[in-house]
Amino acid sequence: QLQASGGGLVQPGGSLRLSCAASGTIFSIAVMNWYRQAPGKQRELVARITSDDGTNYADAVKGRFTISRENAKNTVYLSMSSLKPEDTAVYYCNAGVNTVEGWGAYWGQGTQVTVSS
Repeated sequence: QLQASGGGLVQPGGSLRLSCAASGTIFSIAVMNWYRQAPGKQRELVARITSDDGTNYADAVKGRFTISRENAKNTVYLSMSSLKPEDTAVYYCNAGVNTVEGWGAYWGQGTQVTVSS
C-alpha cells in the first residue's frame, strides 16, 4: 500500500528527498508521518503532516527537514537538508488510509539513509 523511495548515501551537509506513495483503491488519507530507526535505537517520529497541511517535527530535525504532501498523487515527501551523520537511519512512512476495507494504519517498507563522508 505504501512504497517509500529516495534514500541513499550522502555526505554531511548534503540533501535528499524521500517519497512515499500510497497505492490501491484509496478514498482518503488522514495523517501522514515519517519515522526513522537507527541501529540499536527505537523507531522515532521525525515529521507529521495532517490532511489540512498542519505539520510537526522532531526537535532534532526542525529547520532542516520539510514534510509535504501531494494529495492528487497520494504521496508524502520528506525534504532533508544539512544532513548530519546522526540522521543515518532507515526511514519509514506511515499513514492513516481509508480504503474499501475502512480506515487502517499502513507502513512503507523503509528506505535507508546514510550520512557519511
